[in-house]
Amino acid sequence: MFFLHNLERRVTLHPSYFGRNMHELVTTKLVKDVEGTCAGDYYIIAIMDTFDLSEGRILPGSGLAEFTVGYRAVVWRPFKGEVIDAIVNTVNPHGFFAQAGPLSLFVSSHLMPDEIRYDASATPAQFTNDADIVIEHGTHVRVKIIGLRTEVGEMWAIGSINGDFLGCLQP
Repeated sequence: MFFLHNLERRVTLHPSYFGRNMHELVTTKLVKDVEGTCAGDYYIIAIMDTFDLSEGRILPGSGLAEFTVGYRAVVWRPFKGEVIDAIVNTVNPHGFFAQAGPLSLFVSSHLMPDEIRYDASATPAQFTNDADIVIEHGTHVRVKIIGLRTEVGEMWAIGSINGDFLGCLQP
């Protein structure tokens, strides 16, 4: 789910950048450092605007200036039970890996409907029900998140396609 979140970060600036447009440079460095990163439980998608830019404080011994910047950002936090669309990356006998934006997820073969089975003889390898469902590399799928795991800078999910309106998305 997407949220608008007020956040704060310390940004350092090298003395060679001191001058008239220091505040613009601080904002540019903030956008470059923060956008598209995982901040624990959520991903920072985009920075909307900055506010409350402090005066720079010179760090002793290095000469760098440190600014505290408040900013508003669009963040995406996946929740357990949320249904998302993803694109399949890898298929193996145990399940498949998919990507939903920055989130990597795995769907086990135990979390698929009983009629879908792994077909190793197909090229490329795929899950199929021998009728209209084929899940292979590049397939768009709708997945329900049943578990999340976060580490520093990364997030993974376990998903299921066992349910109504879940699974392969037909074009």
